[in-house]
Amino acid sequence: MTLPSAAQEALDAFTACPGWEQRARLLMQWGERLEPLDEAERRDANRVTGCESQVWLVAEQMDGRWVFRASSDARLLRGLLALLLVRIDGLDGKLLSQVDVVGWFEQLGLSRQLSPSRSNGLNAVLQQMHSLTAGS
Repeated sequence: MTLPSAAQEALDAFTACPGWEQRARLLMQWGERLEPLDEAERRDANRVTGCESQVWLVAEQMDGRWVFRASSDARLLRGLLALLLVRIDGLDGKLLSQVDVVGWFEQLGLSRQLSPSRSNGLNAVLQQMHSLTAGS
């Protein structure tokens, strides 16, 4: 599966980082790229359950492909969400279900630094994406 261009950009940037400190800084910079959600989108219906931090996920279908937007109150998690979103950008429901999220964060060199709660949170986001796209 070919990576979307922004995902390839992320992969190149993260693999060029020599250590965790540089990756953490880069992760927060990626989080700043997330398009902010307005107050109406930060409602309970869009809240991802299973995350320690507050996470909201908004999805819409455009031309048969899913477009997701997300936000969190936690800086590192915003970065992880941004990296997840660039990886799945523009995929249809079938391709979305085939994405190996754990493998993606391993490629970025971030998997060992994911705490169990962050990993659980990302899995909860992915599960909500799957439920939103079910049947498409």
